Order: sequence, then C-alpha cells, then structure tokens
Amino acid sequence: MDLVTLDDLRVFVAVCRAGSLSSVARDLGCTQSAVSQHVKRLERETGVALVERQPRGVVPTRAGRILEAAAAEGISGLDLAIRQLRDLIDGHSGYVRVATGATTVRHFMSHAVVAFRRRHPKVNLEFRTVSSGRSSFDALAEGTLDLAWVTIGPPVRGIEQRTIAELPWLLAVRADDPLAGRPDLDPAALRDVRLIRLPPNSTSSAHLDAACDELGVRFAYDTSVADWDTALLLAELGVGRAVVPAVPGLPVPGEGDLRLIPLPGLRPLPVGWAVRRWDALSPPARAFADTVAAAR
Repeated sequence: MDLVTLDDLRVFVAVCRAGSLSSVARDLGCTQSAVSQHVKRLERETGVALVERQPRGVVPTRAGRILEAAAAEGISGLDLAIRQLRDLIDGHSGYVRVATGATTVRHFMSHAVVAFRRRHPKVNLEFRTVSSGRSSFDALAEGTLDLAWVTIGPPVRGIEQRTIAELPWLLAVRADDPLAGRPDLDPAALRDVRLIRLPPNSTSSAHLDAACDELGVRFAYDTSVADWDTALLLAELGVGRAVVPAVPGLPVPGEGDLRLIPLPGLRPLPVGWAVRRWDALSPPARAFADTVAAAR
C-alpha cells in the first residue's frame, strides 16, 4: 500500500475547500485523475469515504470534515514552523505577506511601509489584494498569508483578530449640499435620504447595517461601489451622499468640494489585524504589524 504523503493532505484540503476536483487540478496544473488519486490514497489508508461525488462537484463526508480540519491545522503549523526556521537562518531578512483591500495601504499603511523599509531593508513586503475577509481568513489558515488587515468581526475559528483603530462614521457630501453646513447629524435624519452603498457583501457594510439596526434606522441606497475611495469620489462629484468610515488621510474639513459630517450616534467601525497565531508570527511579520499599529 502506498504511504500517505503531505501532498495527499494538501490536495485533499484544497478539494474540500474548492468543492471541485477539476478546479484543484487547474490550480495545480495537473489532471483531474491525479487529484482523484490523492483523495483515493487517503480513503484507502483511513478505510472510509472522505468525499461524496455530486452533480456539481464534491463535498466532504462527515469523516472528510474531521480529516480536513486536522490536516489544515497540521499543514498550517508545519508551514509556520518552516518559515520560522528560515527566519532564524536569515536573521533580519525574509518576507512578509500582507492581505489588503483596495484602499488599505493608502489610508492605513503608507507611512508605516516607508518606516519599515528603512529599518528592515532586506525584508520583502508582498501585498495581496483579497476580495473578502473570508478569503483572507482562509489564506491565513492555509499559511499563504502572514497578516490580513480586516474589519474586525465575529470570532473565526483558528484566527486571532486584534483591533488597531475604531473609525467614526461620516456623511460625505458635496460642498454645495444642503447638509454640508451641519456640524454633525443624527443618523435618523438620513431615513429619507438615498445613499451610495458600501460594498454590499463587505464586513464594513454589515457593521454599518448592524449599527443602524441598534438605533432603529434603515438607510436607502440607489448606488453601490467597490471601495470607500470610490464612494468619496462620487460624493465629491455630487453624484450622491455616502456614509463612510473616518479613514486616515481624508480631506481637511472645510476645504475643497467635499464635506464630511460626523454621525456620532453610530457605533464606530473597528479595524485591525487578523493572524493565525500572534505567538507564531515571524519576527519580520510581527515587526511590520507593530509598525503599522504605532503609526496610527
């Protein structure tokens, strides 16, 4: 009987997460039959069926879910250990892989990146744009990322989150808007105002909806955008009004064509770092996370 290999476990975890043999085969640049052989070898070794074939792919069986959880945990721990060993050998060199959204580096990390580069010139910084917090968490669990800047949300199994800042909410309007001169606004005053919506499936949008529900307020929307900067631009152009978090680097109040009106009644938006385990971060990754936090 063939011995189970680490590759068997890696492929099996990938199949469970993708729900498709063919998708994993494309990602690995091999045949679907080769992917299937990895899974079959595990099934022979364990003596149980690990995946169930369905018309639109595969799903793990109950036994498969047990093995997937254990394999993913073990693989992530091994990958972390290998990276730490490399860091011990390299000293201050190495790499830091960071997941960001479309506006994260501009608003939260620009000064920190410069400071970190000066202190650690031999460390490679790798920034990856990730489509969602869920994708970031999956990448952290798989060991393909070191850090992810996220909107802090409910606990996620196998992930540690740390709040770095709490961002108040603002109403962004054009300078000639009737609301532009208000020093602040009660969110209830926006009941009948149609707004530009933040990315509908984002954690920040869900947080805003929850903060509104706490006040018994529900906003109406007629436009949606992919990121905060686009919402600000559309508001500045007079296309609409937008409720956005007070991210660093926003225009100075009273200058230019954009006005930002505080909405003190809404619970602030918490943002910060997500990692697999703080105590397992490589020295360069921890240094970068601390540099970003200190720059706030």
